[in-house]
This record gives sequence, structure tokens and C-alpha cells, in this order.
Amino acid sequence: MEAIMSWFLVLKSLLAVCIISLFSVSSVESYACIRKTCFDGQCSRFLNTCESSKGCFSQRQEFEFPTLQTLEQTGCPEDSCTELAFSATLGRCRTFRYDRRCCYTKQCNNGSIKVSPISSDPNGVECPACYSEDDRCSPVSLKCTGEETTCIKVTGRGTQYPIEIYGMGCATRTACNLKNMTVMDGIQINTSCVSGSSSLQINTSYVSGSPSLRPILSVLTSLFLMKALL
Repeated sequence: MEAIMSWFLVLKSLLAVCIISLFSVSSVESYACIRKTCFDGQCSRFLNTCESSKGCFSQRQEFEFPTLQTLEQTGCPEDSCTELAFSATLGRCRTFRYDRRCCYTKQCNNGSIKVSPISSDPNGVECPACYSEDDRCSPVSLKCTGEETTCIKVTGRGTQYPIEIYGMGCATRTACNLKNMTVMDGIQINTSCVSGSSSLQINTSYVSGSPSLRPILSVLTSLFLMKALL
């Protein structure tokens, strides 16, 4: 009799655990996020939604080379939503700004975000700077401004086209140590940073060219225009 009672108590405990687990799973809130892609203000023809319980994201990227190109995307993150904002100035007249934000209610990412402009006020830091899409990258001294207080090295490779880039310059600290991050919807980058100096001596060990490849801008423009027309 005692054995039967013991088994009954065990089964009762297991049933209670299953019920609690079921309520825990069912209590996870799911909501609709706006999903869209816009290139230079031209968005895909049809806006749609996706279901998420991990947040909705909105991100904007701006690449000035020297004309301004923009890419805006909203949707549902594959994993948990992570916010990130950074900027970098590579060579001369080549700036990149990135801002990704998260929210957690129904269609909370419906709308555009604005990326903060880079300040023109010198901060006393100087970095070696260059930008290359071919086999040479000859750095020159660049005076950093605003919150771009660290020197950065960027390497990139196309995820859909055989593109390679190499750049050096000034950046915010949030741009450091990015690994296999996809930017502009087609370039996978890695970054590393070193402290800047007001009395800069260019370290030639940073200089390494990449194989001669077709220009990145024309390929990116074609890619984004095709996406915007879908």
C-alpha cells in the first residue's frame, strides 16, 4: 500500500511539473513586427510582417563614398535582439554609420530611424587612414573627430559576390572587434582597433593589400536596386 501511495505521489508531482511548464511556454508573448527593406528611400513594393517573441528590430546604415547610400531594414531577429550603434571614417570622405534598435510590442518598429551625424570637432586623436578595393592601401594621417576616438582596421568580403575591401581610419569604440558581421546587406566584415595618438606614427604593418577585384559600389548598387524592386 505504501508503494502504491509513493507512485501516486510521484505521478502527481510529474503532472504538476508538466502543467507548470505548459503555462510557462504558453505565456511567452508573440507579436507582429513590420518587415521591410529600403535602399536610398526606395522600399520593397509590399510591406509584410513577421511573428516574434524576441523583439522587433530597426536598423539604418549609411555609407558615404562620396555620395550617400542608405539601407534601412526592419523585421524579426533570428535570435535575441541586440542593439548596436557605431561609426567609422576610412580614408578621406568615406564614412560609415550603423544604428540597430530593438523594441518589444506589436509593430513597434513601424517607422524610420535617424542616424546621428558625425561631429566635425577634432578630438585630438590621429590615425592612419586608407581605403582600398585593389592591391594597394597607402595610409595617410587622419585627424579624428567627435566620438571616433580609436583607430580601426577593417577587412571585408562579399557574401554574394567576389568582393574584398580593406580600410583603416577613425572609429567609435563600439566599432571594435566585430566578427563576421554583415553590413550593407552584402559585405561581411571583421574589425580590430588600437588606441589613437596625437603624435601619430603610421605603422606600416597594418598595410596589406587585397586582390584586384571589381569596384564594390557598382555591385552593391545593383544588388540593392534589385532588392528594392522585389
